Amino acid sequence: MPVLPPMHSPKAAYRDFKAFVSRRGREHGLAVALSLGFTAFILVIFFLDARVNTAPPPTITYVESYSADRTDTDIKADQIKDQKKREERAKARQEQFQEIANKLGIEN
Repeated sequence: MPVLPPMHSPKAAYRDFKAFVSRRGREHGLAVALSLGFTAFILVIFFLDARVNTAPPPTITYVESYSADRTDTDIKADQIKDQKKREERAKARQEQFQEIANKLGIEN
């Protein structure tokens, strides 16, 4: 025994809804209109908000260009200079961690 009557077409569903609403008072119709309008407003806001500020801003990457006539000694000198900078940064970072460890009482 089905609980809901069978619907054969969208027209039948629309006629049934129209008959249901026509039996109600004006206040019920106003409440239905307001609730449908408010729900539609919320859905539109959600769809529009999903498109705002979702992409990360473009980042500019500058590439260091070298001259085409560099010699191997120039390249090796640049590599040594870059290696010294990396080692200095690593040493400074290690000192920072050592300072934190000393403050927290952590032993090696």
